[in-house]
Amino acid sequence: MVAPGQRDIQNLLLKALPARAFDMLVADAELIDLPVKHVLVEANQSNEHVCFIENGLASMVASNSEDEAVEVGHIGYEGMSGAHVVLKTDTTPNRTFIQVAGSGLQVSVGNFKRMLAEFPAANDLFLNYVHCCDIQLAQSALANGRYNMHERLARWLLMCHDRLDGNDLPLTHEFLALMLGVRRAGVTNELHVIEGLRVIRSTRANVRILDRERLEEIAAGSYGVPEREYERLIGLPIRRPFTRNA
Repeated sequence: MVAPGQRDIQNLLLKALPARAFDMLVADAELIDLPVKHVLVEANQSNEHVCFIENGLASMVASNSEDEAVEVGHIGYEGMSGAHVVLKTDTTPNRTFIQVAGSGLQVSVGNFKRMLAEFPAANDLFLNYVHCCDIQLAQSALANGRYNMHERLARWLLMCHDRLDGNDLPLTHEFLALMLGVRRAGVTNELHVIEGLRVIRSTRANVRILDRERLEEIAAGSYGVPEREYERLIGLPIRRPFTRNA
């Protein structure tokens, strides 16, 4: 598929690029489908491409030798897979794969590195993005240590809502358990708690956001810091306008 022009692109990082840097990047780019479970970055393996997500949702997952795993980051239309390349690192122990199907712009690592070298402003932009990812991870650690499970669940739902079109989030209980690092039964119970407050409607493999403002109140201070930092440094808001009937 042919890559869209910068005016038509959805990815916020690509929107924020200087025009000449964008043109250089897309000269080597391909718009690809991203089905569920598609692996964008395999743990401890060099990747040939980075991917700028246009729509859909990817998970970055940390795991250990005992097969314990937890999600450590979301990537949607605000970001890219393979951000370790920006730091001149060939591999990462984290794995990134698609949780909600969509599409993305795939660029060879070689061309991406050449673009960073030729355009210092673009290099600064991507370093700022990596910083925002670090802040997201730090806030996840804070949430895990200082907030209860339904507050943490509200935070992750808000983060998914920021990155997906509309108010329907096609999220399985298995995925939510991975996000929170808990058992599926615990996720089910917490969904029922929030649903009882008429903030969401949870059905099989879907969570519909009914009241975004109230969900932010439930999340309390666990949500908002990485989002504000992204807007400050990248210059574009992650959060989409909430429409109740979307």
